[in-house]
Amino acid sequence: MKKKTQTLMGMAFFGPALVLLSVFLFLPMILTLIFSFTDFFALNPSLTHFTGLDNYFEVFADPDFRLAFLNTVKFVLLIVPLQCGGALGLAMLINKVAYCKKYFKVAFFIPVVMSLAVVSNLWIQIYSPEGILNAILGFFHIPAQPFIHSASQALPSIALMSVWQGMGYQMIIFLGALQGINPALYEAAELDHVTPWQKFRDITLPEIKPICIFVLITVTIGAFRMLVQPMIMTGGGPSMSTYTVVYDIYQTGTVNWEIGLASTMAIIFAFFVMILTAIQNKVSADQDEESSKNKKAFWKRFARTAAADQEADYVEQTTEA
Repeated sequence: MKKKTQTLMGMAFFGPALVLLSVFLFLPMILTLIFSFTDFFALNPSLTHFTGLDNYFEVFADPDFRLAFLNTVKFVLLIVPLQCGGALGLAMLINKVAYCKKYFKVAFFIPVVMSLAVVSNLWIQIYSPEGILNAILGFFHIPAQPFIHSASQALPSIALMSVWQGMGYQMIIFLGALQGINPALYEAAELDHVTPWQKFRDITLPEIKPICIFVLITVTIGAFRMLVQPMIMTGGGPSMSTYTVVYDIYQTGTVNWEIGLASTMAIIFAFFVMILTAIQNKVSADQDEESSKNKKAFWKRFARTAAADQEADYVEQTTEA
């Protein structure tokens, strides 16, 4: 009786969460998959027909989708290394600061909690011809740059803004990982007279490897979901240079009301991101194995050095005696 009561109580607590997940996650996923095989038009659902794979052929043949996909990949290639590397670098610097750590953490985290719409409008002013960035360039006698008004500069300009806005979150995660490393490891490395690079490679990186994988995957997925920044700052322009896949899905589904076609784009895009995430996990696992080997080699070198030092001390003491 008691076990049955506990089971019912568990179901009572779990039930509301399951209902919410079903309504807002599982059901939309199922409907998206179903709609991708139809010509569902939101303004006239009664005319919906099963189209098979026609939507998929149409999406792959669409030059706008291919361009949006290429732009999205460019965003990812720019944002991921800059944001991950910058966040790790900031975390390592703040971790070495003796005073005002809380100030630096708050200062770099403020952009994260700001609305993307607010941040985008702020950077529109920064990138404007009369903005502060061009004023700084003018001080160094560098000609004013068009930034988001140029087809060649708009994409890297938005990517830079996205890195600035999101880097604080990853910095906090890396900082927590760095503070969790046992200081004795670095003290032992000092006895082996290792260089700062060897400390980072053989101690820091292996110790925070799981966090690095988590940050890499989350930043990659976030970069692929780029929507608000190009929508507000450039409207996908100039000349569709910042037109992303998610923006294309938004335009197709909510502006043109072609739900079937938008669902197809979403399925293709989600499948691609899943494959990329799986590849990242596989590569990270292989690198983790290599890092473990390097770590073992480091400790073997340390053991040999410690043994040699002990032997030298013993010989010195014997000679003095």
